[in-house]
Amino acid sequence: MTTPASSPDALDVELIGLLAEHPRAGALELSRLARVARATVTARLERLERAGVITGYGPDVDLRAAGFPVQAFVSLEIAQGAIADVRAELLAIPAVLSAHATTGTADVLCRIAAASHEDLHATLLQIDRSPAVLRSTSVVVLSEVVASRYLPLLRGAGRPRPSRAPAYREC
Repeated sequence: MTTPASSPDALDVELIGLLAEHPRAGALELSRLARVARATVTARLERLERAGVITGYGPDVDLRAAGFPVQAFVSLEIAQGAIADVRAELLAIPAVLSAHATTGTADVLCRIAAASHEDLHATLLQIDRSPAVLRSTSVVVLSEVVASRYLPLLRGAGRPRPSRAPAYREC
């Protein structure tokens, strides 16, 4: 099994994990934690950014604490060939957190957040007003069972670990 050139190896995954655990750490601190040279950390992070593996360093936001405790998933059945129109309409609705084209009975699956059930209802009505949306079905989120994550997937991929300089090798 081969992996793409941008596929992170074990050291890349370790650095990504360290960034997740210590989001404000600089290259020097990450090099100390990973036990590799600072130049290695800097080069690796730059390569991961260029490859599009690391897409940002923004803060994680708890929507409930930010005043948006109601979330829902909305599946949309849309008119044939209307994905660009639906995308533009969904981008114009701030409550739409993400939207994905899907297979199955629904064409698009959206995640939305609202300050109240009334605001959720207003957002659902706004989505339904689109001439491209033929049918929508929503389910309200009761609680988060597994938070959005990526490290278990990256760590479980069995990626090779590059050799380290002798000064950093485990004794």
